[in-house]
Amino acid sequence: MSKLYAIITRDKPGATATRMEKLKEHLAHVEAGLDRLAVAGPLRDEEGNFTGSLLVVKAESEAEARTLLEADPYYKAQIWSDIEIRAFNAAAGDWVGGKTW
Repeated sequence: MSKLYAIITRDKPGATATRMEKLKEHLAHVEAGLDRLAVAGPLRDEEGNFTGSLLVVKAESEAEARTLLEADPYYKAQIWSDIEIRAFNAAAGDWVGGKTW
């Protein structure tokens, strides 16, 4: 049974040009793996500039979640300076229908 893993990445300074260059490839990768995603999207600062990405993926282990991320064209283009992967439990909110307790 799959678990959820939250992945938070932070862009390297000046990564926006590469991010935009690889956007089509990245979106094709996302579409091919939609069944493995609970939610995903870019992180932005107050001015709307890209600062990283947030993904919640369905995987059997943290290692599998990392493997999924490493297949992303953005990962291969090395736009991220930092990657954090943590087990995640969706416990409350609209996406889980209220609360789980």
